[in-house]
Amino acid sequence: MTLSTAQLSLVEQRVANDAPSPVVAYGLWALLWFVSAHRFYLGRPGSAILQIISYFFVIGFFWAIVDAFLIPGMIREAKDDIRDDFTYRHYGLAA
Repeated sequence: MTLSTAQLSLVEQRVANDAPSPVVAYGLWALLWFVSAHRFYLGRPGSAILQIISYFFVIGFFWAIVDAFLIPGMIREAKDDIRDDFTYRHYGLAA
């Protein structure tokens, strides 16, 4: 079974509404990097805590800089998860 154009449109609208905002993610990264707020916002509390702990070993500062390049991928993954979950719950289709 494939989704109709209307169903696909509904799924993508849900993804657009529920997905994390890149502006907010980068704002948190820029202003609150030292508490890894961007990682908590993007639904990665485990790695956020590891990042905070790693600041004591200097590696966390480099990790925070690398996150600037990782944020788009984290947002894509969040959108994919929302899309898969919504499609499965409403249409019974697994991605």
